[in-house]
Amino acid sequence: MPTLRNSWRRALTAVAALLLPTAGLAALPASSADAAVSCSATYAKSWDNGSGFGATLSITNTGDPLTSWSLSFDFPNNQVITQMWDGTPSPATPTPAGAVVTVTPVSYNAAKGAGATWTVGFNGTYTGTNSNPPSVTCTGTGSGGTQQALVVSSTAVSVPEGGTASYTVRLQAQPSGNVTVTNTAGTGDTNITVTGGGTLAFTTANWNIPQTVTLSASEDADTTNGTRPITVASSGLGSVTVNATESDNDLGCTQGLIVTPTSATVTVPEGSTATYTVRLACQPTSSVSVTSTAGTGDTNITVTGGATLTFTPANWNIPQTVTLSASQDADTTNGTRPITVSATGFTGITVTATEADDDGGTGGAAPALHVSGNKLLTATGATYRMLGVNRASAEFACVQGKGLWDSPQPDQSTVDAMKAWNIHAVRIPLNEECWNGTNGTPNGATYQQGVKDYVTLLVANGITPIVEMHWNWGLYTGQGAGCSDTAATCQKPMPDAQFAPMFWTSVANAFKSNNAVVFDLFNEPFPDAAANFNATAGWTCWRDGGTCTGIGYQVAGMQTLVTTVRATGATNVIMLGGLTWSNDLSQWLTFKPTDPTGNLMAAWHTYNFNACSNVSCWDSQVGAVAAQVPVHAGEIGQNSCAHDYIDQVMAWADAHGVGYTAWTWNPWGCGQGNVLINDYNGTPTATYGEGFKAHLLTQNPLS
Repeated sequence: MPTLRNSWRRALTAVAALLLPTAGLAALPASSADAAVSCSATYAKSWDNGSGFGATLSITNTGDPLTSWSLSFDFPNNQVITQMWDGTPSPATPTPAGAVVTVTPVSYNAAKGAGATWTVGFNGTYTGTNSNPPSVTCTGTGSGGTQQALVVSSTAVSVPEGGTASYTVRLQAQPSGNVTVTNTAGTGDTNITVTGGGTLAFTTANWNIPQTVTLSASEDADTTNGTRPITVASSGLGSVTVNATESDNDLGCTQGLIVTPTSATVTVPEGSTATYTVRLACQPTSSVSVTSTAGTGDTNITVTGGATLTFTPANWNIPQTVTLSASQDADTTNGTRPITVSATGFTGITVTATEADDDGGTGGAAPALHVSGNKLLTATGATYRMLGVNRASAEFACVQGKGLWDSPQPDQSTVDAMKAWNIHAVRIPLNEECWNGTNGTPNGATYQQGVKDYVTLLVANGITPIVEMHWNWGLYTGQGAGCSDTAATCQKPMPDAQFAPMFWTSVANAFKSNNAVVFDLFNEPFPDAAANFNATAGWTCWRDGGTCTGIGYQVAGMQTLVTTVRATGATNVIMLGGLTWSNDLSQWLTFKPTDPTGNLMAAWHTYNFNACSNVSCWDSQVGAVAAQVPVHAGEIGQNSCAHDYIDQVMAWADAHGVGYTAWTWNPWGCGQGNVLINDYNGTPTATYGEGFKAHLLTQNPLS
């Protein structure tokens, strides 16, 4: 229960918001016949964490009342919309990467009065670059018909010196007669000229077929990236300006291959995959083919994706992915194999790939896991229990000005200290907003990379990482509230529908290639407390989410989050804690979400101050669940420095095949209990840490 946890689990920080520039195109009326119907839209990113983002489409009715409307925009990169509200996207979510997206109203917001403004919001994912769409087209319908406008594919075009680039133009609506569109270069860099499509003709038959305008940039001796505006115009229509920029080839740049990670070393889990990326250092004058070739070494390691990559003057600086796989074998060796990255005329780079073995050899990787019946099994079919500790701080430090880990980045020496205790699992509490990039320092890509590096380190050392969402967004001031803050600065009763699906989409995408990583979807649900301990209301909220009694924000239920994770293709084992701060599993089986992979297990937390804190309750409640699905005690502890209570828990768990991770592997002193170590060298506290270490040294996760 949060009222008896250490004070560090609460924070007092303010939420930060990120607002990025907008991009938009007003759809202007063509003639007096169409002038009554008019709307415009803009696009603004609300947050961006390096792999996920959110955006808002702001729409204004600039004419007479509308009976309906639609928006259209073209993602310039490989963005994917995963969730939209107040609008219906086509294609449906998840949209194809880099799609042309059309948005139509939902049932309640089709009709809009004159001067009305409204918004459509969405969340999405991407890799590489996340540029705004060049324009958003708004089409309204009403008594005046459908408005006419010019639709231009891009309003910013980079033209390679000595080369060409293009954009397209079409009409927004069918005209009543022929329409001529001109593309005229304005004042600026005279090396940039319109060399194709200067005049375009649209008819009632071809009005919606994009026509191409070609721009050229002649060779010169300067080193300036000059610009020149191109005006796209037609009589009676609002003009559009395309800003053309010369990409100069006289700038000093040493061409080469850039591989990430820069260390050029990749660990590939046995039976799974790992990746690296490649890009060019400079823009080439023509296409460059880059190959990744496996050399002499462990033949279980192979290049299974991106063996040949093509870079052009347009995509030369966008990293492309190479995928390595390590097939299952029976040995216990962490084999290596060099991968040569090369291109004609370039200096090659050697990537050293190392297999992280999962067959139990010294230094072997953590095993890939799956559920079978009520057992957690390795890829070889061995029964496995997760036995270890919680490594707290990533949930609170980033919103308390303490960095990511409230310590330096965990390194090999800290993991060696864990291995000396026979630790084979580490549960890692995370902060939703810091991962998503909407609050905290560090956040976004920096926060994510720190977590990924720690997970990789643990897996390589044979330790199972359990990643979980601990603190999240949402205002809650009811029973058990840890703070009165909307930001993710304390425990909340349930995941929020606004940001939790994005968090789990991103986390699942980050780790879906490695089934040694386990997902714990939410730390300690307590929707029953919010509902004045109405069990039916609590369990229904737990599974279904939505509007829940006593919770002031929209809730993402466990079914929604399971579906979200599986939508990414991730088959990792998922843990779900029950009610009353994960101490109550009484109706877990009744409300168990549907999972197409069957890889669900129950999470249970038990402290000496909980309601279910005796053998009788464990037998009747936890044991009943453990007979049907695997159960893991994600947090065990007691509010003293003794170990008498956790001794009882571990004895019962050992006898019933239940794993456990003790709270907590942080050197905070044992004054309030639940602290295992005095330092990150692994010196145990007296006697809580000493008792846990002594017991753990007698256990084998494979027995």
